[in-house]
Amino acid sequence: MNAKRLLFVAGTRPEIIKLAPVILRAPAFGVTPILCLTGQHRHMADQALGMFGLSADHDLAIMTPQQTLPQIMERVFARFPAVLSSVAPDAVVVQGDTTTAAAAAMCSFQSGIPVVHVEAGLRTHDLTAPFPEEWNRRAISTCASVHLAPTIKAAEQLRLEGVTASSIFVTGNTVVDALRLLSDREDLADPGRVDERIHAPFVLVTAHRRESFGGGFESLCGAIRDSAERYPELQFVYPVHLNPNVRGPVTAILGGVSNVLLLEPVSYLDLLTLLSHAAFVVTDSGGIQEEAPSFAKYCIVLRSVTERMESVELGMSELVGTDRRKIVEAIDSAWRSPRPWNFAPNPYGDGHSADHILQILTTAR
Repeated sequence: MNAKRLLFVAGTRPEIIKLAPVILRAPAFGVTPILCLTGQHRHMADQALGMFGLSADHDLAIMTPQQTLPQIMERVFARFPAVLSSVAPDAVVVQGDTTTAAAAAMCSFQSGIPVVHVEAGLRTHDLTAPFPEEWNRRAISTCASVHLAPTIKAAEQLRLEGVTASSIFVTGNTVVDALRLLSDREDLADPGRVDERIHAPFVLVTAHRRESFGGGFESLCGAIRDSAERYPELQFVYPVHLNPNVRGPVTAILGGVSNVLLLEPVSYLDLLTLLSHAAFVVTDSGGIQEEAPSFAKYCIVLRSVTERMESVELGMSELVGTDRRKIVEAIDSAWRSPRPWNFAPNPYGDGHSADHILQILTTAR
């Protein structure tokens, strides 16, 4: 591609975290990085920018209270073409599977600008889980020119879908780069800094997926409650998402349990601090499934399917869905009789994915 001007598009905290290593390394490869922030998640995105010392060159400012997914796409479609016109990039780089990424990729394709997809090829083969991410990443794959797969399994999936083999590259996941950067320069040593009530041993809990709203959340919260009552010596630390579909059942079911600590949403550095000190993690987050192996933490995944099967197949994590009995049994096993888990090498990358990506994008083909 031999790109010299790359327009990076991000709207959420995870996108910024995963694109930051590439943006920071770009000048070393003779590349001018231009960052367009959509504002899909304003506060958390600004927080992530500050963590890496980045600032946006363009801001679509699409954020409005209680915005819907169609409204996000509508505003990106309305405002992003002007940025494409003014920047005239050699390519547009999108990351992962957000609504921001899908909308920006479609706009770029329709404007005749090559699309580079970072973290391409992840699939659950279920359009409802995760929703809407599974559709978003499939849509991006239909219009991307360069597919940067984080793993061999992801690359194989793209080939099975008929993506041209010469456009697919296995690069590792840039989140491992981000963790390496942050771990080298930030102090993650004291979980008490996050909240003085935290004490060891504790389990980190995160859950927010929209496909679990309703009965799924009631079930998983019931399982956490059952486990907390079974193991009073074990604290369950749960930073609770602001969405009322999450906060309602979490507060109602777990609010009065003495060894369950419900926190307000935490910064990414605080999340990493908690992850690095937890006995293990119970989560429905895709990102934490990738981050946990870097800290040698076993991961109980509150999903019935995952696009990150590498860690499951290596025994680093397990799928339990939102079934109350399965969650309780998994927590019981992880706490009472942990297996001798082996977390090396990290299946998601070597910490140098940004350099691999930039080498690919700056080499004429």
